[in-house]
Amino acid sequence: MKKIVLLYFTAVSLVGCVSSKMFNEIESSYAQLKVDHSSLEKENSSLLVRYDSLRYHYGDLIKQFEKIELELDASKKSYETLEASYKALEQNSNAALQESIDQNRSLLDEIQIKESELLDERADLDSLQNELAARIARVDELERVIANKEALLSKLKSSLSKALLSFDGKGLTVEQRNGKVYVSMENKLLFKSGSWTPGTEGKKAINQLAMVLSQNKEIAVLIEGHTDNEPYIGDSKLSGNWDLSVKRATAIVNLLLKNKGVLPENITAAGKGEFSPLVPNNSATNKSKNRRIEVILAPKLDEIGRLLQDLD
Repeated sequence: MKKIVLLYFTAVSLVGCVSSKMFNEIESSYAQLKVDHSSLEKENSSLLVRYDSLRYHYGDLIKQFEKIELELDASKKSYETLEASYKALEQNSNAALQESIDQNRSLLDEIQIKESELLDERADLDSLQNELAARIARVDELERVIANKEALLSKLKSSLSKALLSFDGKGLTVEQRNGKVYVSMENKLLFKSGSWTPGTEGKKAINQLAMVLSQNKEIAVLIEGHTDNEPYIGDSKLSGNWDLSVKRATAIVNLLLKNKGVLPENITAAGKGEFSPLVPNNSATNKSKNRRIEVILAPKLDEIGRLLQDLD
């Protein structure tokens, strides 16, 4: 620009020495130079803007590349861990484990050399992510099934408590624990001493229980008979307390099955004799508590078992 001004003043100083035609040509050249200068300034500004944009984009690309490098490194470590675990479990020996470590080291070297194959590694990572997502979905389904089973048990306990409310304080309790519902009935409610024939009150309680079970066909029912440690001194039809506990459990099963809505395949009868006491048999009160029938109710676990197998 300084050169242009100098030229202009030089031209002015010489205007007295040159012809009008030459002056006009110089003035026209100066005007053109100003236009060219303005155009160049605009082009320079545009180039500066583009330079700044490219520099910003370059910085963004650098960050993306660093992020991809970190993800690739994480993928390598995950693959190495999975491979080592699989080989160790498969071979179950120190030699196999060492071989697996060597193979993984070799594999890691290959991966480091073949970083250009990042897209293929990405595909493998996507596959692992899909498998993980599928397993998470199965875990969520398992949790949902378990939650439903728990809700079913809570509802069942509530129904039983209402149905058997009139027997409260008569040696009958309803509890929910360890994923099951326990209905415990002392023998004073059900049987006379040495007998396995339920009395009137006992039959009423069992009938109420059967009504609830007939409306809950997805429940497995275990009937357990228990005695105290006093030796059985009844007739020769029984061999002892264990035999008596089995007879009593079977008698309860037969009463339950009089309700056509109770499914026989859901019921199991067992005799425990004197070998699973609630409390020590060291007093008449404790012995009375130990002489009992326990009805143990639990959801069928077929669906949970299937989901657990799918997770293997």
